[in-house]
Amino acid sequence: MKAIVVYLSTSGNTKVMAEAIGNGIESKNVDVKVVSFYDVKPEELNEAEAIAIGSSTFYYKMLLPMEKFMNETLVSTNPQGKLGAAFGSYGWSGEAPIMIAEKMRELGMTVMDPVLRILHRPTDKDLQECKRLGVDIAEKMKQRSKKAEAEKQQ
Repeated sequence: MKAIVVYLSTSGNTKVMAEAIGNGIESKNVDVKVVSFYDVKPEELNEAEAIAIGSSTFYYKMLLPMEKFMNETLVSTNPQGKLGAAFGSYGWSGEAPIMIAEKMRELGMTVMDPVLRILHRPTDKDLQECKRLGVDIAEKMKQRSKKAEAEKQQ
């Protein structure tokens, strides 16, 4: 099982969230890679059973490079059926994670609710929430894997 956490962070806050989510996934012995969207390869998205994507919000939207990533790179990997999660830090309004989750659903992904939005720099409590999301992703991956195994055996 593999998971990937992809982020776009303008001030470092969403990156810190991504790392904490990755730590949560890893704590459940699931292989995870945390990577800037600039450096992610389509094959890494293809190989992952779960994809968490985070972006900061800018003028009530996700940043343009992240929007392009979602509409081109993610779409090209046909992520239908994969597990998805959306997160991000924001200063005013925080729409980007909601927009990411909507796009994931549009592409046929199973999105974990609620999306994780954190105002400004994550506190220790916020980082625990991020880690918890990672744990939840890993546990959901394991449930899905067991279910798929059981269906194969029938």
